[in-house]
Amino acid sequence: MTDFKKLDRRQVLKFGAAGAAALGAAPLFYSRNAWAESFRNDPGSAKNVTLGFNVPQSGPYADEGADELRAYKLAVKHLNGEGDGGMMNTFQPSSLKGNGILGKKVTFTTGDTQTKSDAARASAKRMIEKDGALMITGGSSSGVAVAVQGLCQESGIIFMAGLTHSNDTTGKDKRRYGFRHFFNAYMSGAALGPVLEKEYGKERSAYHLTADYTWGWTQEESMRQFTEGFGWQTTAAVKTPVGAGDFSQYITPVLNSGADVLILNHYGKDMINSLTQAVQFGLRDKQVNGKNFEIVVPLFSRLMAQGAGDNIKGILGSTNWNWSLKDEGSSAFVKSFGAEYGNPPSMAAHTCYVQTLLYANACEMAGTFYPPEVIKALEGFKFDGMGNGATEYRAEDHQCFKDVLVVRGNQNPSSQFDLLEVVETTPRSQVEYDAKIFGGELGPYKV
Repeated sequence: MTDFKKLDRRQVLKFGAAGAAALGAAPLFYSRNAWAESFRNDPGSAKNVTLGFNVPQSGPYADEGADELRAYKLAVKHLNGEGDGGMMNTFQPSSLKGNGILGKKVTFTTGDTQTKSDAARASAKRMIEKDGALMITGGSSSGVAVAVQGLCQESGIIFMAGLTHSNDTTGKDKRRYGFRHFFNAYMSGAALGPVLEKEYGKERSAYHLTADYTWGWTQEESMRQFTEGFGWQTTAAVKTPVGAGDFSQYITPVLNSGADVLILNHYGKDMINSLTQAVQFGLRDKQVNGKNFEIVVPLFSRLMAQGAGDNIKGILGSTNWNWSLKDEGSSAFVKSFGAEYGNPPSMAAHTCYVQTLLYANACEMAGTFYPPEVIKALEGFKFDGMGNGATEYRAEDHQCFKDVLVVRGNQNPSSQFDLLEVVETTPRSQVEYDAKIFGGELGPYKV
């Protein structure tokens, strides 16, 4: 009698179900890797497996993209058993062995999204069709993430999103083949709102400047939901183009608007430029409605704080992760990244590193690279040891839920990197929501 447990995938396919039945063998599902379906870029008997790292190497979010790429390279090094292992030593429960993924050495290919959706789709398509990438990851723009996620769904390739903060990514535009570790705009509003109420009071008038694409729209919507919910008025909400550079024409009207808070729904170099220009226009020195004028940046990063310099001091925002966290996983990652690159990682680097390990671990858990089985291993997966406490990849929408940080620009930094002070760790229970509120359908497991 043939022992099907010892047959590899190709032998099972060649032998076929009919032959198995004729010999009275066990059903195919008894064989761990006996997936009858073929799939795109199946590495088969190859010794290597290729991952695609699609990041903004140019454009207004290029600083984040550069740090993302550093993190991806470090993750590959650790997966292949090189270096000190980083978070592979703290991540639980883990099936990673430090010998690649399923015994295959991890290699990678890269692309430049240019912070543009069309360019991002083109580079992702090239990595899938020409480079044989089995998984695509990257981002920094939610417009890019949504576009690439759709392409990956069509191609049957898993997309492990990098930095993407729009509610739409795991909301109306969610896809079965897409997963997000990063938090979203709703969570920023839920975490930041109570702190703004406590620090600035319930009677405020807010003026929003908003990046004119999916992230900016949902960030503004979420901030308005929570600030208006406790009494703030919205004086105006103005859309601004991504990569504008000069925001003076948008900031000038704020001066005589009657608003006493400016909310900058901007990211990357756009936030650096708009914040710098707002300070230059004297907004932080004004008193309006008998109150000190305040500026809020809902989505913060250390890289943005670094670019904005002293202008960031005292300003409140939220962040997905910060290198100053003292938990075992964060400390291990900061140590590894610092030894490799000479500076601490950004939150963009953190989420990209984690996503790479989570994909690899899901393959190990499933015992195959076959995407539907890897997806099922990720759906509902609960883990810890990667910063932000206990985390869950919710099955209903592929959104990770974990603690969220509210931060303030450090008034007295102890180093060039000590720029954000964590003022509150918002528990997961405060930022959770019903998966149905943002709509969308995940779609099929197989395309």
